[in-house]
Amino acid sequence: MIMNKTKQKLRLPEFFSPLLWAYNFSLIDLERNKQRIIINTINYGQWKHWQWIVNYYGGENIKQLIKNTPISEFRPRALKLISILLGIKNFKYASRSDKLKKAKNFSRA
Repeated sequence: MIMNKTKQKLRLPEFFSPLLWAYNFSLIDLERNKQRIIINTINYGQWKHWQWIVNYYGGENIKQLIKNTPISEFRPRALKLISILLGIKNFKYASRSDKLKKAKNFSRA
């Protein structure tokens, strides 16, 4: 007899909750909230957080996300570290007003 096994949804480990203090941790989705998880890990995480996101999302995926994220999302010290660890030389520069315009247009859609 073959049993139907349902794939249990993978959840973010509890040790990430301090990094995502402003969010309802139980509702965080690993794919839908990928950008926020990665950015907060880079800005506030410890080595164990970094290891987890690299193992889960992959170094190249993280690198692409960082390259497409405005530099204003990152703390200055974190920028130095990710540029060294991931070999990123060019970051996306965008003014804060560009981000606010994008959010405003998104909310109208």
